[in-house]
Amino acid sequence: MNAGVYRSTGSCPPTMGRRSFLALTGATALGYPMGVFGLPSTLVASDRELAPRARLRALFVRPSEEQYWMSWPGKSFDPKKCQAEYITTLGNAAQELGVDLDIDPVPLHEPESVERAMQRLARDPPDGLLVTVMHLESWPRVTYLAQNRGPTPLIVFSPLGTSLPKQQRVLRKIPRTYVAMTPDHTWLATGLRMLKTAGEMGRSRICIVSDAAQGDLQAGKIGTTLHYVPLARWVNEFREAPDTDEMREIVKHYAIESKELVEPQRGDLLNAARNYVVARRIMAAENCQGISVDCAPLVGGCKVSCGPCLAWSKLLDEGRVGGCEADADAAVTLMLAMRLFDRPGFMQDPAPNTVNNTLIGSHCTCATKLNGFDQPPAPFSLRSHAESDTGVALQVLWKPGQEITILGFQRPETMLYGTGRVRGNVQAPYAGGCRTAVEVELSGVPDVRDVKGHHQVFVYGKFDQMLKSFCELTDLKAVHV
Repeated sequence: MNAGVYRSTGSCPPTMGRRSFLALTGATALGYPMGVFGLPSTLVASDRELAPRARLRALFVRPSEEQYWMSWPGKSFDPKKCQAEYITTLGNAAQELGVDLDIDPVPLHEPESVERAMQRLARDPPDGLLVTVMHLESWPRVTYLAQNRGPTPLIVFSPLGTSLPKQQRVLRKIPRTYVAMTPDHTWLATGLRMLKTAGEMGRSRICIVSDAAQGDLQAGKIGTTLHYVPLARWVNEFREAPDTDEMREIVKHYAIESKELVEPQRGDLLNAARNYVVARRIMAAENCQGISVDCAPLVGGCKVSCGPCLAWSKLLDEGRVGGCEADADAAVTLMLAMRLFDRPGFMQDPAPNTVNNTLIGSHCTCATKLNGFDQPPAPFSLRSHAESDTGVALQVLWKPGQEITILGFQRPETMLYGTGRVRGNVQAPYAGGCRTAVEVELSGVPDVRDVKGHHQVFVYGKFDQMLKSFCELTDLKAVHV
C-alpha cells in the first residue's frame, strides 16, 4: 500500500476543531483561495470531450399566408411575428443549453415540402425533433411527420389557438412523442432541454465497479450504457495512487468550507480526496460520464481505508454522477436528475417514520449544490462513514420547507415520481442510519409504508409534471411513488 494511504482503526477518533485542522494542513481561512473547485485539472478536458453536443432540429408547420381567416388561430394572429418570437426563444435556449440547433424557418404546408423534410430526417436524423404547429388545419401534416419520422424523439409544440383535444389524440399513441399544448412560448426552452436530455442519456456511459456483471449492458429504454469493470480495479488504483497537490487542495477546501470537523483526521481526508482522483481517472480511461462502486465490500472488507462518500459529493457538485453500492438504476436516476433539472440529486435509503407519516431519506454522501450548480452550497459537516465509523462522509443540512421531487428509474421502463416538502434534518443523538438524513412529507401518499422502490433520488424543486412529460417522450412508464 502507498505510504501516504492512511488506514483508520475503526474506533471513534477525537474531534478535531477547524482551527487545529487548518494549522495541521497548512491552510488558513484568510489565506486559502475558496474557489479551489474552479482550478484546472488534468482530468477535466478529457471528461468534457466525452459528452458530444446534442444535435436538435426545429420545424414549423403552418400555411404560408400572412393572415388566417375564420379558422384558429384567427385573423388577429400574426404568424410571421409569432414564428420570429419562437425562433428567438429557441435560439437563446440552444445557446444556454449548449446544443446544436438546426432551425428551418420555412414553414411546411404543401405535401412536397413535408416530404422533403421527411427525406432529410431519414438521411440525417437528429437527436431530437421539435415541431411547432401554428394552424388548426395543419394537424394532418403534423400527424404524418409523427408517424413516419422514425425513432427520433419528437415534441410537438402547440400554442393556444392551434389545437383542440381531438387533434392530438392520435399522437398520444405514437411512441417517443410528446405534445405540449400551452400559450406559454417560453416553454420551448423546456422542450429543448427534454430533447437534449433524452439524446444525452442515450449516448452516456456509467462505469459500474462491481463483480456482479461483465461488459456492457443497456439501461432499458433510457438507453444509457452500463459499463462494468471488476472491483479489484478500484482497489488497485486506490493503492497505487500517490499523494498529489490536487488531493491536498481538495483536503484544504473541505476543511475550510465545512461547518464542523468531527471524526475525520488528516489521513482520512487525504484518502477521501484520493478516491475522487481515482474515480476521475477510471471514468476518463473507460470513456464514462459517471461512476458507481460496490462500496460495501470495499469498506466492510477493509480493502480500502476510506470509502468514496466525499468523492461522490464532489462529483455530484460538478455535474457528474457518483453513486453508491453499484446500484445502476440509481446512478441512471442521478444522471437524469442533473441533466433534466440542472441540479444534483440525493440517492437515499428510505425509512418510513410511521409516527409522523413521513419518509426519512438518509445516506452518507450528498451533494452540497442542492439549489443548482451555480448556487452557493448547503451547509455541511465532515463526519465518518456511519456504518463503519471510518473515512469521511458529509452531513448536509437540507432547508426546511423546501419543495422536493422524488424519482427513481427501474429497468427496463419504469420511472417512480412524486413530490413533497422537507420537514427537517434528523440529527438526534439516539438516531442511527446515515449521516445526511432528511425527513420529508410526501404529497399524495396516505400511508408512507406504501412508498415504492429503494435508493430513490430527492432533488430540490417541484418537477413532477416535467418528469412525466419526459417519460412520455421516452416511452417510460410513470408510476407514482
